[in-house]
Amino acid sequence: MKKETIASMIDHTLLAPEAGMTRIKALCAEAKKYKFASVCINPVYVRTAAEELAGSGVHVCTVIGFPLGAVPSEDKAAETEHAVKNGADEVDMVIDIGAAMDGRFGDVESDIAAVVKAARAEGAAAGKSIIVKVILETCFLDDKTVQVCCRCSKTAGADFVKTSTGFASPKEINGKPLPNGASTHHVSLMRRVVGKDMGVKASGGIRSPETVISMLEAGANRIGTSSGVKIFENWDENIEIKGFDC
Repeated sequence: MKKETIASMIDHTLLAPEAGMTRIKALCAEAKKYKFASVCINPVYVRTAAEELAGSGVHVCTVIGFPLGAVPSEDKAAETEHAVKNGADEVDMVIDIGAAMDGRFGDVESDIAAVVKAARAEGAAAGKSIIVKVILETCFLDDKTVQVCCRCSKTAGADFVKTSTGFASPKEINGKPLPNGASTHHVSLMRRVVGKDMGVKASGGIRSPETVISMLEAGANRIGTSSGVKIFENWDENIEIKGFDC
């Protein structure tokens, strides 16, 4: 796979709370240089990123209800509207994780639908189509719940399902940390549920070409990572991605 192809699937990500304007502008410069799919940044920097990336072909992606998802749906919708007005092309929303774990899937679906509706309306007003990605935070969910949340996302009209925020800290009862971030198991499961009609974004803990390859082979077609430059520079174009057809 060519370097340019892999670059076109990378959301170049900087969501650290301490990231300031200088680092955001540097992120945008890197995204333009390597022709990444997007930069993924906190909402406060959307306008700046849109100005920095104007005419470059690199999208501005931001996060909604991040990182906990525990925000009323109307607030997520308002946050989406504001982001699109400021120049966002893509929004990655966190589901109501508590509702999913309770089995309140009607609430999960309506929460997603509120963001999709806001994104579609504001996108139409801005003359563009907004991509909506739904972050499931899979480290907290069993496989059945992941499957149902994928179906909720699809029914609500979202464009992608996404594994993780990268900020979750699941623990055992004794306090021992549990794995978080993207896993090939969850990516494969999500792809089987949504089929080819939706995208699957793997995000969280992806820092090497080898990990990217495993995620693509599992069914991802977008990669969220803060290590995009490292991955690009170390990418072997002779590598064949088995089964990748998304």
